[in-house]
Amino acid sequence: MSTDVSNLPLGSRVVVRWRLEAPDPATGATLTDAVGTLLSRDGETVTVETSRGPVTIPTSRITAAKEVPPKPSRRGASHLALSIEDLQRVMTPAWGAVERATLGDWALRASAGYTQRGNSVVPVGSPGKPLADAIADVEDWYAARGLPAKFALAGPQGFDPAGDPLGALLLDRGYTIGSLTLNMTAAREKIVAADPGGPSLTVSRDLTPQWLEVYRRTRTTVPGATETVLLDSPRVIFASIAPGGGLSQQLGLRTAGAAGITPIALARIGIGAGWAGLGAVWTDPAYRGRGLAAHLTAGLAALLREEGISLIHLQVEHDNDTATRLYRRLGFDVHSSYAYLTSPDTRTETR
Repeated sequence: MSTDVSNLPLGSRVVVRWRLEAPDPATGATLTDAVGTLLSRDGETVTVETSRGPVTIPTSRITAAKEVPPKPSRRGASHLALSIEDLQRVMTPAWGAVERATLGDWALRASAGYTQRGNSVVPVGSPGKPLADAIADVEDWYAARGLPAKFALAGPQGFDPAGDPLGALLLDRGYTIGSLTLNMTAAREKIVAADPGGPSLTVSRDLTPQWLEVYRRTRTTVPGATETVLLDSPRVIFASIAPGGGLSQQLGLRTAGAAGITPIALARIGIGAGWAGLGAVWTDPAYRGRGLAAHLTAGLAALLREEGISLIHLQVEHDNDTATRLYRRLGFDVHSSYAYLTSPDTRTETR
């Protein structure tokens, strides 16, 4: 954990360890923890809303602080015990956006049309006004940016958006349902243990030209917006596998001594709200079926030990059976799902 609290988002759940003015008379302890919601911070203090009430801590006494996952809402495995709404909150910072705004509790994101996640509303909690008025405000916000309004409406796997109060209102306004997506979650160590093995990973916290060049081949991108989205998470890790270092020779695809630096497999991890979000997983078609995506995923999971992150989420389209089977083999389970509901003023977004 770091002593820096400046990057901890207000409203997030945190643990702050700090020095007491004097040792606890009962235990002799000199340190204590405050766990709860980060209410405020300035140059001198932070205030955490704990189960016992607000605690204001001088920053000079903080010895460690970090964001932690929301409290479990049900029994069971830790990666499945989070509520659907809390998982949506956890997922929001893991994928970036060029511009972010809020409407009450709702999170609005715009990214010049690059990716649906980067150009949609996460309607979790209350918008602070009647739903019809909130929808109108959202539509105005996106219209000002030349984009259609798009809502990422979450529910149990296979849920019907028409059965949700917000979903019903949107459908009445002519919104269309598309891109049904599964949220899958897993515990870090289960993924690490499922590593099929493979070549070494190239890992960077920077978006390198080589990684970005290959990523641009995998989908339509928007110069400037793409880079911002990929980097806009509290912490980011980019990983790749290149054919050098003996991989292509081991696979019989290159002669001995040949080398290459262009990645043939990519993945990205965005860290926020005490979880890690896996995305941008891709393998060159010529190298598929050799376990590279599984190896990349497990390798990134192992790196999360250093980050103090034990839970991972990802999103996959509901009909992508190949990807779903891969992630199930690695230890992911389906947690919930969401559907994009898009206003009649449509515009094509890249995925």
